Amino acid sequence: MKKILISLVTIVTILASLMTNPALAGNIEHGKQLFGSNCASCHAGGKNVVNPQKTLSLADLEANSKNSAAAITTQITKGAGAMPAFAGRLSPSDIEDVASYIFSQAQNGWAK
Repeated sequence: MKKILISLVTIVTILASLMTNPALAGNIEHGKQLFGSNCASCHAGGKNVVNPQKTLSLADLEANSKNSAAAITTQITKGAGAMPAFAGRLSPSDIEDVASYIFSQAQNGWAK
């Protein structure tokens, strides 16, 4: 029984470590340009002028279950609340680039 428990804990630990820091697949530099022209009016410096409690800081992204490039991609694609959907406005690869930029900036504390 002890071996089974240790094996289970090991497997869960490995899976959790693989899921917490997904690779950034998008082009961050291109995402930065797209962010500047499509997102910065509401989210300059990772802030949120519409809802100050939902910034793009890593802590707020984690609190709102948006702490991965994939979750941010979904948010950008579909929109939610006051945020419009960008599907149709930006290509899927552009959205992935923006999400990668946002996630990398959040991990770095939105340092300039």
